[in-house]
Amino acid sequence: MTSSFPKGSRSYNMSRIKSTDTRPEMLVRRYLFAQGLRYRLHDRRLPGKPDIVLPKYKTVIHIHGCFWHSHAGCVLNRLPKSKPEYWIPKLQGNANRDAENSVRLKSLGWRTLTVWECELKPKVIADTLASLLRQINS
Repeated sequence: MTSSFPKGSRSYNMSRIKSTDTRPEMLVRRYLFAQGLRYRLHDRRLPGKPDIVLPKYKTVIHIHGCFWHSHAGCVLNRLPKSKPEYWIPKLQGNANRDAENSVRLKSLGWRTLTVWECELKPKVIADTLASLLRQINS
């Protein structure tokens, strides 16, 4: 089976993917700020440089892309047809690193919350953000 991308374009597409200030991250950040919460971004002092750090609540929020962080059972978590020998270990390594960082954060006394990219789609974003706020305040 052939790839759905012309030769060379997958590399270009992947090079354009940002690691910070992504659309899902910006949606969550704007919501939290509008709710009066103040936070730090990508604190290098914490394991895994969490996307959002709420020191007052001793809580970190990870905003994960479903593909990059292997969201189980999600339609957005599709393995590319080309180079599975590269992608399978790469994505499994990301998931393993996420789990290790969460364990390390918890051992340091931090509460970790995860928001998945698919949870920020228009049909479910209001429920997701309201739930996130409840979790932070609990």
